[in-house]
Amino acid sequence: MRTTCHSEYGKLKSVFIKRPAEAFVDQNKLATQWKELNFLSQPDYKIANQEYADFENLIVKSGAKIYTLPFDPQVTLDSIYCRDAAIATDHGMIICNMGKEARSKEPAAERKSFEESGIKILGEIKKPGTIEGGDVAWVDQHTLAVGHTYRTNWDGIHQLKNLLEPKGVQVWVVDMPHYKGPSDVFHLMSVFSPVDKDLAVVYSSLMPISFRNTLLQKGYNFVEVPDSEWDSMGCNVLAIAPREVIMVKGNPITKQKLQDAGCIVHEYEGQEISVKGGGGPTCLTRPIERILNS
Repeated sequence: MRTTCHSEYGKLKSVFIKRPAEAFVDQNKLATQWKELNFLSQPDYKIANQEYADFENLIVKSGAKIYTLPFDPQVTLDSIYCRDAAIATDHGMIICNMGKEARSKEPAAERKSFEESGIKILGEIKKPGTIEGGDVAWVDQHTLAVGHTYRTNWDGIHQLKNLLEPKGVQVWVVDMPHYKGPSDVFHLMSVFSPVDKDLAVVYSSLMPISFRNTLLQKGYNFVEVPDSEWDSMGCNVLAIAPREVIMVKGNPITKQKLQDAGCIVHEYEGQEISVKGGGGPTCLTRPIERILNS
């Protein structure tokens, strides 16, 4: 067995999270920010805390070490989706530069927590480059896919390549479709969630053909999310171990397909913390280390 940051599916060893008490703070903050941040509707603070407690308990039961991000007055409600501000690598964290201007303070806030926890920093993406962590996913230990989206631009991708390619990491650029345009949150991981070395949950309707075909050539099999479960975050699935996953409740077709593929599926109610803000379980976590059997 080996420990690595270069995996989306290995057994979760350590992870950063940010609870609603530190991100949403209270109902008043939710009331003043949700519209400008393009949430679907205003979350209920009390219910959000209940949902999050159940979600966090699933991670606790996995045995992973949990680091918590503190309240920071410089950041918004979106900071609950803590994956987006950084990228974990075996060579240190890469601090992102957010494509959504309202989230521009999050990377520096996370960097402070990483440094206080003794976690090495490899580098950072600087203006005019932008990258958000939801656009980045490990295909295998030596291949990192990065979506070219409205949140992640070419300058940011070139900076990422300069940081990782000298370390022997292939950075695979995926040109994503327009979908709903610049105001919408549409990341690479909106359509691609690896749950084992040869299995991924995908939404093929919005996958670039070349990306989908290359994954098939690499030996991936797909759990296909139906159109009816796209908006309910059926494609946003967090692996806590190979073929053991956490997903938002309310996606029975995708859940059954995962179980048919040999997966253990854990669910949580996520209307307030996930669906309304467009951030499922992968977005709610910044995994650091995972354990692989080989």
